[in-house]
Amino acid sequence: MANKKITVNIITCRTIQQGVGMEAGKTSQKYFDACTIIQMHPEDFKRLGAWRNTNVKVTSSVGSVILKAVETREDLVPGLAHIPMGPWANRIVPGYTFSTGEPCFKGFPADIEIAANERIMGAVEVLQDACGLIRK
Repeated sequence: MANKKITVNIITCRTIQQGVGMEAGKTSQKYFDACTIIQMHPEDFKRLGAWRNTNVKVTSSVGSVILKAVETREDLVPGLAHIPMGPWANRIVPGYTFSTGEPCFKGFPADIEIAANERIMGAVEVLQDACGLIRK
């Protein structure tokens, strides 16, 4: 049986936990823990059939990334998910700028599916993968 997939709108922005992690360094465990999550509404966990703290694959029109799904700490509505800005979020942010000169970091669709047996890459690996330096 294929994994169930849901589609949500993604927003990215900085978080306090991410700022604390940056102080420790972008290759630190604190930064990794703060940035490798996707915050989802409890109803979206039910729609997906996933447990909290399960790894999920998030796929947009430009790429995919493995993240840990956590219950939202913010006031997100069902169908809206949050990923902290950083190398992991950048793997799925579409590059189209709508003539503003900056990509749209908020409000783009992405599919989420359970990826419980897949590993979340470290910051250096994500950048190497983005540059085509990791062979799959």
